Amino acid sequence: MSDLQTVIGLEIHLQLKTKTKMFCACAQTSQEAKANSSICPVCTSQPGALPVINKKAVELGSKAALAINCTIAPYSIFARKNYFYPDLPKSYQISQFEKPLAQRGHIKIKTPDGEKLISITRAHLEEDAGKSLHSIGSKNLEHTLIDLNRAGIPLLEIVSEPDINSPEEAYTYLTELKKTMKWIEVSNCDMEKGELRCDVNISLKPKEAVELGKKVEIKNLNSFKAVKDSIVYEIARQTNIIKNGETVLSDTRLWNDKEEKTYSMRSKETANDYRYFPEPDLIALKLSDEYSSEIKNSLGELPHRKKARFIKQYALNDYDANLLTANKNLSSYFENCVELGGEPKISANLIATELMGRLNANKLEIKDSPIIPQYIAELAQLLKSEKISATISKQVLDKIWEKPTSPKELIEASEMSQVSDENQIREWAKEALDKNPKAIEDFKSGNEKAIGPIMGMIMKKSKGKANPKITSSIIKELIQG
Repeated sequence: MSDLQTVIGLEIHLQLKTKTKMFCACAQTSQEAKANSSICPVCTSQPGALPVINKKAVELGSKAALAINCTIAPYSIFARKNYFYPDLPKSYQISQFEKPLAQRGHIKIKTPDGEKLISITRAHLEEDAGKSLHSIGSKNLEHTLIDLNRAGIPLLEIVSEPDINSPEEAYTYLTELKKTMKWIEVSNCDMEKGELRCDVNISLKPKEAVELGKKVEIKNLNSFKAVKDSIVYEIARQTNIIKNGETVLSDTRLWNDKEEKTYSMRSKETANDYRYFPEPDLIALKLSDEYSSEIKNSLGELPHRKKARFIKQYALNDYDANLLTANKNLSSYFENCVELGGEPKISANLIATELMGRLNANKLEIKDSPIIPQYIAELAQLLKSEKISATISKQVLDKIWEKPTSPKELIEASEMSQVSDENQIREWAKEALDKNPKAIEDFKSGNEKAIGPIMGMIMKKSKGKANPKITSSIIKELIQG
């Protein structure tokens, strides 16, 4: 129904990149670690064990909050959130509620209608629960095993306002958030490892209505695609319910990737009563303005600001600027190329089209590239001065990918320089035209693309060395007589 508006809010759980857990000295472990190999009396909730706040987690949480334009609270407290899960030994989670670490932020995203601000309600610190492993043992008896390695892992929960109105906006918001968090190195954001998890709150309402519709929550989505696909499905499901004159039930649902459907997990007709109260074993966090300023100054230039600068300073288009600010290492690589004398637009094109293609094919990060910035800068200089053609630059990249060396030295040693001798190019052009009389007729009839096959023959004959501009000019001169 076209008169319905989709209203979406996202809750993101971000695993902070600390060495130890939120309230004890146990190390953060990988998924492959032996079950229950990093646990202690605190994270397994033994009687008398007392939690201690991880200072680094507070620092990283503050850094993340400031990067998304939140205000750090001068006074925040931890609380007990009471509920039972088999993998939550205390039967409560230490989180924050009434007085969170940070509030009132926003992320700017691009939409087909222009830029849009997605407001952020809050960002608060909490601990993760453990993990339940369900399996079937001997005699086909089902059983559940508990791994508490994750219990106590520090998380930052980032809660948006219901400002998102489409699956595409949700996807863009998540992409921007993930890019920023990785950029400032507060989290690895690996969704496959549970380091970034997303819950979706979605409802539909008449466009003119002020009151929101019945909210449905979709829990534990483990990829951006799953977020987008589940929203698409829910919009269709809820629209159909409303269209049939029925009422959408407020419930918690799970997404099934294989079936591409959501399934009801439990009813949410009444609000959960978590019986929050202040955690008596932890002191309040008192963070000064000086502390916030110090953390903010450590952020450096954030990706959206760097992208805007690249467009303005280097005259890059939006696509290239966005690609080059996808991560901090890539943006530094590009600026190193420019500092070493590479023309910005040519360097950006070499990185975006040639270098990234090779890196992706070999599943390598930019930091692992065998082609250093100096080599891209040299190639950009050679292309700008027209000493080599684009075809030759690709051949050079193929060679130096296998055996890293200076492009200038390689070209000089291999006689790969571009041919700009008009007499030589004229001979190649005459030979190509003699073999393609139809191309001459087509060109004279107004089809300028007809010289493409002629160019191709000359490039093949010259082994890619013929200067494209001079070649094109000579071909047209010969055709027109």
